Amino acid sequence: MFTRWFGGRATGAERAGPLADVTVPPTAGVLSCRVLDPGGEPVRRAEFVLTDGSGRKVVGGETDPFGSVVATVPAGEYRLAVTADGFTPFHRNATVGEGAHAGLGDVTLPIATPPPLPEPGEWEIEPMHSQIGFTARHIGLARIHGRFNTFAGAVRIADRMDRSAMHVIIDASSIDTNVRVRDDHLRSADFLDVANHPTLEFYSERFVHRGGGNWGVTGALTLHGVSRTVTLDTRYLGIGSGMEGETRAACRATTELHREDFTLTWQTMLARGIAVVGSSISIDLDIQIVRKT
Repeated sequence: MFTRWFGGRATGAERAGPLADVTVPPTAGVLSCRVLDPGGEPVRRAEFVLTDGSGRKVVGGETDPFGSVVATVPAGEYRLAVTADGFTPFHRNATVGEGAHAGLGDVTLPIATPPPLPEPGEWEIEPMHSQIGFTARHIGLARIHGRFNTFAGAVRIADRMDRSAMHVIIDASSIDTNVRVRDDHLRSADFLDVANHPTLEFYSERFVHRGGGNWGVTGALTLHGVSRTVTLDTRYLGIGSGMEGETRAACRATTELHREDFTLTWQTMLARGIAVVGSSISIDLDIQIVRKT
C-alpha cells in the first residue's frame, strides 16, 4: 500500500494497495484510522484535527464516506482529536516516523449523552446575549456581514420537545452592516421596503430531532410581505446559569435564503456581467432564552 510513499519499506501485502502511486516527502509519514459508531458503521463527515506538541493545528478535515482519516504530516509527535455530532469526542497521541505509517486502526466513538432540554413552559429570547446575523456575497468576491439589532421572540417548550413552538419578530429598520449609506439602501424600496414591511416574522411549525443536540426547526418566514417555509439547522447547546442565577438555554442555528423567493430582486451588474449582490443570503443565529417573567 505504501511502497512508493516510503521508498520501498512497505511489506509485500502493502505493495498492491490503491495508494501505491502516491508520493510522500522523505521527512514525512502517514497517519490513518477509521472512525466507527458503536454498531461498527462508519461515521461520515466526522471532524478530525491533528495538533503538534505545542498544540498548534497541523491538519484537519472530515472523514470520507467510509469513515477514514488519512493525513500526510512531517515526522513527529501528534495528538489526534475526532468529533462528530451525537458522539463523545476521541483523543489519542500518535508518533509519526519518517517514511512510516502510523495506523491507529478502528476508532469507535461512544454515543454522547444529549444535553438536558429546557423545562416545559414559557420562555423568551434574551436579546442582550443573542444575535441574528447574515452574510451576503458582494461583487462575486467578498462577503458583507450584517445583523438586525432589534428583535424579540417567545418560545413555548412542550412536554414533548417536538411539539414546542416559537415566534420571532424582527424590526426590519434595525438592519446594520456598519455602513450608513448601505443600510439606508437596504431599508429602501429596492430591498426591505421598511415603510411598507416594517417587520420580519418567523412562526415555527415543527421541531424535528436529528440526533444528539441537533434539531431542525421548520416554519414560515415572512419577509418583504412574502411567506416561505424555511428550516433552521439548529444545534442545541444546553442549559446554564446567568450572572444572577437565572436559568438560560442556548442554541445556534443557520439557514440559507434566496432573495428572489421573497421578491427581493434589485440587482445591478458590473462591466463583466458580475452581480453586485449575490442571490443567496446566509443566516446565522446565536440565541439564549430565559424564563418568561
